[in-house]
Amino acid sequence: MNGDAAADQALLDRDFIGVYGDGFADRDGHTGQLSEGPAVQTYDLSDIEVKPLGTDHALICHRAKFRRVGHVADEVMFVSSIWRNDAGNWVNVFSQDTPASPQ
Repeated sequence: MNGDAAADQALLDRDFIGVYGDGFADRDGHTGQLSEGPAVQTYDLSDIEVKPLGTDHALICHRAKFRRVGHVADEVMFVSSIWRNDAGNWVNVFSQDTPASPQ
């Protein structure tokens, strides 16, 4: 939220892969979105579901309503991510953002 690329990177696995509407992103590509500061000015997460995937992994799904910096309209995406417990620290190994259909 505050554009801290280092904090964002610390939450991503070295082999992170993101699947987005404009293609795939690795860890550097994901954190690169913050090269000029925050990308989002407001957000609200809802419909959060957590599903265990074995003992060290979990799937987190949620609805994200957000407004990009410099924009006047909100966007909605459905997000699915897989997290791994790495010695007590949870890191994101995979994420996919799916834009919501227009209402």
